[in-house]
Amino acid sequence: MVMSSLPIYQVDAFTCGPFTGNPAAICLLSGWLSDDILQKIAMENNLAETAFIVPQNNEWLIRWFTPALEVDLCGHATLASAHVVMKVLYPEKQEVVFRSQKMGSLTVRKRGDILELDFPSDPPRKCDMPVLIAGSLGIEPLESYMGRSDYLLLYESENDIISLQPDFRSLANADGRGVIVTAPGSDVDFVSRFFAPQSGIDEDPVTGSAHTTLTPFWADRLGILSLKARQLSSRGGYLECSLNGERTYISGRTVLYLQGEIFI
Repeated sequence: MVMSSLPIYQVDAFTCGPFTGNPAAICLLSGWLSDDILQKIAMENNLAETAFIVPQNNEWLIRWFTPALEVDLCGHATLASAHVVMKVLYPEKQEVVFRSQKMGSLTVRKRGDILELDFPSDPPRKCDMPVLIAGSLGIEPLESYMGRSDYLLLYESENDIISLQPDFRSLANADGRGVIVTAPGSDVDFVSRFFAPQSGIDEDPVTGSAHTTLTPFWADRLGILSLKARQLSSRGGYLECSLNGERTYISGRTVLYLQGEIFI
């Protein structure tokens, strides 16, 4: 049996200290493998997301997989991929453009010692909360909204967000990609958590893409365009967000945890 090797990196994104933030695996490919192999690699990695990147001219093609399925957009794995490109492979670069199948071009820039995502905004619209989600979370939210693929539930306080103990098995039957829960923060502008058992991840440590919905929501609510945020998972994460028209800039720190080879 002939085996081939692929470079792999694991990067913690949106970190606020050692062993915090959201870990992502990044596999560097010379061309696309079959979808079945990509999914099996992501399942084997068993992280919230594995990003696969392929160089093409001056850009990089990018796709993201959870252990269960491919997703249209992933913020922390894009930030982690930018770390590999701009801090490991080409440290002289100040900007990298990733081209995705569903979300178009996604730019990441160096901004001092942090990296900044440039993503399309996903402002939420008010909606009725599905009974299944209400029953799965236990604590009634103040208001319910819907973005492109995620529900956003507003709570009164940071303590409400910390206290939530979702029934993940029940929540897995909900529609959409996941559920964002959010409230004003005690030392930041807002806090959140993100639950997505329907996408194979019970609770995501730090969810960059969710902040394309959270940023326009809180910018409108607070009347400011630049915001600081924490995601209150067990690992925790810190993000700086700003709204620029139809784009959302999401910044965070990254740390390389490991690099090596996988054999298939």
